[in-house]
Amino acid sequence: MKRIILPLLVLVSSAFYAGAQIINGEGQIHGSIEVDAQYYRPDSLIGAPNVPEKMLMNTYDQLDYTNGKISAGVRFEAYQNALQGYDARYNGSGFPYKYIDYKSENMEVTVGNYYEQFGSGLILRTYWQPSLGVDNSLNGVRVKFNPTPGVYLKGIVGDQRYYWTTGSGLVRGFDGEININELDSSWSNMKTKIILGGSFVSKFQTASDPTITYPQNVGASAGRLSIINGGFSLYTEGAYKINDPDAINGDIFKTGNALLVRAGYSQKGFSLTLGAERMENMSFKSDRTAIKNDLDINYLPVVSRDETYQLAAFYPYATQPNGEEGFDGEIKYKFKKGSFLGGKYGTEVNAEYSMINSLDTVNLNDKTTADKGYTSKYLSIGKTAYFQNLTFEIQHKFSSDFRLIAQYDHEYYDKTVIQQEIGAPNIISDIGILDGYYSFSSSHTLHMEFQGLQTKQDQGNWAFALAEYNFGSDWFVGALDEYNYGNTNTDLRIHYFTVTGGYMHNALRIVLGYGKQRAGILCIGGVCRTIPASDGFTISITNSF
Repeated sequence: MKRIILPLLVLVSSAFYAGAQIINGEGQIHGSIEVDAQYYRPDSLIGAPNVPEKMLMNTYDQLDYTNGKISAGVRFEAYQNALQGYDARYNGSGFPYKYIDYKSENMEVTVGNYYEQFGSGLILRTYWQPSLGVDNSLNGVRVKFNPTPGVYLKGIVGDQRYYWTTGSGLVRGFDGEININELDSSWSNMKTKIILGGSFVSKFQTASDPTITYPQNVGASAGRLSIINGGFSLYTEGAYKINDPDAINGDIFKTGNALLVRAGYSQKGFSLTLGAERMENMSFKSDRTAIKNDLDINYLPVVSRDETYQLAAFYPYATQPNGEEGFDGEIKYKFKKGSFLGGKYGTEVNAEYSMINSLDTVNLNDKTTADKGYTSKYLSIGKTAYFQNLTFEIQHKFSSDFRLIAQYDHEYYDKTVIQQEIGAPNIISDIGILDGYYSFSSSHTLHMEFQGLQTKQDQGNWAFALAEYNFGSDWFVGALDEYNYGNTNTDLRIHYFTVTGGYMHNALRIVLGYGKQRAGILCIGGVCRTIPASDGFTISITNSF
């Protein structure tokens, strides 16, 4: 407790000081707070371990102050101790994120911690995602410069957050972007919008291994193009990285490359989007020995759908940095109000297909080239399917009070590759979902979900039901049950039942719950975290000001 009191006093006193400045008209303060805690009960049947502390907690408090051209901020974090599923190296408390920023008419300078992204992130993206336990912020200096209309330059240097310290590597980078339509005032009204960009990022890490001559400087470059004309849009980016032997690729001396293409067309009531990507040997970390999500310099976008429904997200895809090729296509159409299929309020239909395969490779075994691992045929799709998903969705409003969403998914999932479970079966599943909303009045609403997952592999069939009622007084209650009724082991046909209740008003949200959580993985945009089984009480508090 002593480790928390002093930092909290500093945070509170800073808030009072900044608040006084607001009263005097000298500045503005805003911030946020998030507290997630759980009381754990052991349950050997579902694999929930005995937690010695009984109660664990993650806390995040952000405070930002702005006064004219100067802004500054600090984030206090406390893991007392870290919730199950988060790395124990987070245990403790402190201020891992703090910065001072100066912004003039055409220049901005940041000193301290910052997050930055070049293009889509193929060679640089630092971000904070507490639900995944990811924070790869840079600690150093960033400069943004706008020398003339339409030209945007960035330069960064720093080392990355590594729990309560920083990684051993130094990251440096430069990004330039030209907005063609802003270069001349006469081009601003052109129908076609064109943006060009290019980046270079390098990492430096000393090397002293007597058996492998690691490169101490590793550089990566990328170029991108964005075109928008009416309802048509196109974004493409390519990247190249020099040889970078590390713990992820098995210490092979092979260059890396990536290609991302996204195209779309939309008009009233209709849209079509297509995406394709190829990643080869694109793990890029500031420490060559880092594994999992630690010290990632870049982010590799995934073309598969980010599912939000419980059973549709049962087998989520995790990006494979060593190599993958994927494609995604989605069509949306809205039948007009008053038509036979549209009804009184209109009907939306959506179809999406995603596929991600291995690269087409040939292993190298001779002594002169074995250090490169393999060769690959560019844009030739490999024979091993990692992931495939076909989704159909219909949304229809039957009346002013009742809306229903129906969704069907057919999915193929290579668990051995995606979750690194050697010998696991390839999973073929079918998921059906009904999601309904009914309004009893302007403030009282009922939300219900019914989901089913059928598969002959893994743990067999699952059923899911949820009911949530929102009262007009900002209060809500809910209950859900996730039932593994198809498990071949009858002792493991378990109901994972949870009840919740809470209060929401403006930015304040307080949620209390009790129940069982099955083991699994949580993925957001292809980045994942393992979720262990648990049984117990939870509380979550979020607020912003």
